[in-house]
Amino acid sequence: MNVLVWFKRDLRVHDHPALVLAAGIGSVLPVYVVEPELWLQPDASSRQWEVVAESLVDLREQMAWIGAPLVVRVGDAVTVLAGLCKRHAITRIVSHEETGNLWTYARDRRVAAWARSEGIEWTEVPQSGVVRRLPTRDIWAASRDGFMGQPALPTPALRAVEGVEPGLIPSARALKLAPDPCPHRQLGGRARGLELVDSFLSRRGEPYRVAMSSPLTAERACSRLSPHFALGTLSIREVVQATAVRQSDRPGGKWGGSLSSFQSRLAWRDHFIQKLEDQPSIETRDLHPIAVTRPREVDATRLSAWENGETGLPFLDACMRYLRATGWLNFRMRAMVISVASYHLWLDWRATGAHLARMFTDYEPGIHWPQVQMQSGTTGINIPRIYNPVKQGLDQDPTGVFTRRWLPELGAVPDAFLQEPWLWPEARRLLGHRYPEPIIDIASAAREARDRIWTARRSTGFAEVAAGFVQRHASRAGNREGRRPVRKPASAQLTLPF
Repeated sequence: MNVLVWFKRDLRVHDHPALVLAAGIGSVLPVYVVEPELWLQPDASSRQWEVVAESLVDLREQMAWIGAPLVVRVGDAVTVLAGLCKRHAITRIVSHEETGNLWTYARDRRVAAWARSEGIEWTEVPQSGVVRRLPTRDIWAASRDGFMGQPALPTPALRAVEGVEPGLIPSARALKLAPDPCPHRQLGGRARGLELVDSFLSRRGEPYRVAMSSPLTAERACSRLSPHFALGTLSIREVVQATAVRQSDRPGGKWGGSLSSFQSRLAWRDHFIQKLEDQPSIETRDLHPIAVTRPREVDATRLSAWENGETGLPFLDACMRYLRATGWLNFRMRAMVISVASYHLWLDWRATGAHLARMFTDYEPGIHWPQVQMQSGTTGINIPRIYNPVKQGLDQDPTGVFTRRWLPELGAVPDAFLQEPWLWPEARRLLGHRYPEPIIDIASAAREARDRIWTARRSTGFAEVAAGFVQRHASRAGNREGRRPVRKPASAQLTLPF
């Protein structure tokens, strides 16, 4: 029997349950479908496609080694799959379960309907600790730990379906994606991911636990594996197990604490993706329907200033410019930039979340949208954290090195005024000319936001609705989200910035 393996966010051959299953059925046709409509969605960008394309080049090399060349096609998934199945007498499709955005959810429903109508058997298998149709959160932690404890699957040898033209991997320009310069982004492909695993576990990871909060130190001390997890060039299980081996070698000291913290965040990854798996509407609707007393706005001027790092709040602006240039931010800064957008600027999290999604080359919908909501105060089950960008700048960039690098126009501002240049006696030489005046008063904006959030939380029925979300979405594992999940929002991270 010929069997088609549909690759999506699983661009590897090692520890690939779908590929192993297919290898035991018959000759394999491995396919990646480039879907132009997907890449026109508001959370997609050419910088993301470039990482995917590099990963596909690497995957094509891996597939050639195991005997079945990767086939790449451009078009609608149903149309492409139907054509290949008809041409090559295929009645079985195997793929991994995917927790993507609402667009991919709707596409998968269309594929399922087509497969049923044509008598095609489509088997989807898990590739992580996320559980489809999870009956209760009470069993989630044990299920996830059980999956991670199973041996990573070896790379299978394949028999190829003969006579299939591999096809070209299109460029961003060929897909008509808008130009999106990202000069310092990470490169895609499994080979680069394995290099990062080795360097993190052997050298870079020792200060991880304390160094991940500041953009000065996190760039090197974090694992930087998030794009590889998002695209599946590495499996979570293989990294969990590789980290466990290193933990047995280095059980104490800084290494022990850092590796334990890293394992915890790998578990958090699956935990947050499980939320979107259970409730896809998290991408577009406030989790708690009365989370705020006044709807957030789509103020084009404020949104543009925030996106382009021109709010007049130096540390915030430096982080946004750094993100545009690199496609990455460390976890605390991700929380800060969305917190300021949602609270101080009172911007709609759907608009700011979409911008961040496009900027992140490690965009993972299941991490991103639950975290955007958490940092915007719309979940109802987490204590709101209204980050002060001035305090964050003083705490995380005490010497001003990061801020000055990304805001060279502040070069003349003395260190004592760098994070609050409006207090500098000579500010009139700078503000409104080379660098903007702050677009909000930080203290008053935070006070107004706090009043709106807590007024909503004191309203009739708020607590009862929130309790239902705790039962549905909160982790039961004390070492992950805690017995009282509302108390530990700072332990989480946006979009896998490990």
